[in-house]
Amino acid sequence: MPRQPIVILGGFLISPEAYAPMVRRLELLSGQPVRLVPVGKAEWLLTVFAFAWARILDRVATTAQDLARHSPTGKVTLIGHSSGGIMLRLFLDEAPFQGRRYDGKALADTLVMLGSPHTALKATVLRQMVAQRLPGAPFADRVRYVSVAGDLDLAAASPMARRLAPTAYRNSTDDAHDRGDGLVPVASALLEGSTPLVLQGVAHGGAFGARWYGSPEEVERWWTALPTAVLS
Repeated sequence: MPRQPIVILGGFLISPEAYAPMVRRLELLSGQPVRLVPVGKAEWLLTVFAFAWARILDRVATTAQDLARHSPTGKVTLIGHSSGGIMLRLFLDEAPFQGRRYDGKALADTLVMLGSPHTALKATVLRQMVAQRLPGAPFADRVRYVSVAGDLDLAAASPMARRLAPTAYRNSTDDAHDRGDGLVPVASALLEGSTPLVLQGVAHGGAFGARWYGSPEEVERWWTALPTAVLS
């Protein structure tokens, strides 16, 4: 992966503190500044509305611009967990959204999406909008898209994962027994046109299993796999 700063956008209702181990490990692995875009739980609850997406993406833009100015490549790497990965796909686009033109692909040349629900039979209106407006990886000539999915054995998962997974999987793929990270099925997390990476035993978040995308050992696992995955 390029040695350049990293911007992380987390997932729906997940506190910034949950990402602290990810930030620290990526700083060690990359040797570059790593910045988590702060989003509070009240702000996430408003993301049923487009204006709340724009408010968060404004913050992404400010963070990416600041880091890109001091980047050895002039670019940043974007990492989005869960809903954050969907929102960062929209950030790359130059077309207007809520009166803004983000054009994040001018600032970022890599987008890593961790357990992001790209497809679902029952998706929110704004997630459907992203899927329709930006199907697949439309900027692949300028941006490396990497999708990371977890394949969790529910027998070893948390009680929450065992309780929620069948409904979540059914709402996404119509298969309550699908493979996934306890919330997002593998098939949903692998964006068409991106480089796929499936991690065995990895949960969607800490509430779903002891090992999740943000656990230090799992961060190292997917980060070190990225160069081979991207170039394959």
